[in-house]
Amino acid sequence: MNAKQVTLIVTFQARPGKETELRKTLLALIPPTRKEAGCINYDLHVAPDDPSKFLFYENWTTQAHLDKHAETPHIQNLVARMDELCAGPLKLDFWEKIG
Repeated sequence: MNAKQVTLIVTFQARPGKETELRKTLLALIPPTRKEAGCINYDLHVAPDDPSKFLFYENWTTQAHLDKHAETPHIQNLVARMDELCAGPLKLDFWEKIG
């Protein structure tokens, strides 16, 4: 079975007053993540009408690469701070490229 490219869209809602801190924290994830094996792209977006909403658009060569990404120290540090920075759980939407 061939490994398939994985697309992940992750959305975050900052706690009131934590918008700037969450933005800074998420931006800091970009340089180390883009160097990881299997990372095709790792792009952060903010809602144009709401500076408390963030979205990562990620593409990974395989699910195994994405799984390794989730175990990295920079992601584990974010996970440890989720309750502090986010108003609720992050939302993960997985997609599979077909064309």
